[in-house]
Amino acid sequence: MSSLSFSPTVKICGLTRAEDVQDAISAGAGFLGFIVEANSPRRVSVSEAKPLFSPTKGLAKRVAVTVNADDHLLDRIARDLAPDFVQFHGDETVDRLAQISKRYDFGLIKAIPIVTDEDMKTAGEYAGIVDFVLFDAKPPKGSQVRGGHGVAIDWDIIARAPTPKTFALAGGLNPDTVREAISRTKAPILDVSSGVESAPGVKDVFKIQAFMKAVNSHG
Repeated sequence: MSSLSFSPTVKICGLTRAEDVQDAISAGAGFLGFIVEANSPRRVSVSEAKPLFSPTKGLAKRVAVTVNADDHLLDRIARDLAPDFVQFHGDETVDRLAQISKRYDFGLIKAIPIVTDEDMKTAGEYAGIVDFVLFDAKPPKGSQVRGGHGVAIDWDIIARAPTPKTFALAGGLNPDTVREAISRTKAPILDVSSGVESAPGVKDVFKIQAFMKAVNSHG
């Protein structure tokens, strides 16, 4: 395998505990993801998220992950958490995100489930509005939870499509799969949640360290 000319950044998502946040920072994660008031076993309220956000300012990019958040929730997130980014993991339209980008100072990430080549075209429609797109797996049939299922995307769909300079890859990433994911997709940002957990919302420091080691030795 030839050496790649970039060093991917890692986003550890679904954080719920202060000790896991510290472990993520210590391991070198560039982004910290918190699922704020959305349907998920990793859900935290705005008030629960605040003590996790505040001490980490400047140490990593802090991301509030939302699903179809209304303006009231976004106002609370902006005021109480002051995130670097808000991730939109629901059915938000291009027009909706364009309005949000004008109203708030935080960066925008849009998650797009990728199942077919056509989905990559849909993702492209958001590229000019948001700071970057997150390619994720489609939730299992019947699930009301949008992410964190440990299901992988068909990486060949991403490999054969034009991709923006900055994008994130999620879905089925863990210490055993991430090197191949990097090799096949050239993803500059890797988003992991269940792949570094011992239980939903409970991160495993050894899995975090193994994941970061795999990323840093991908060449």
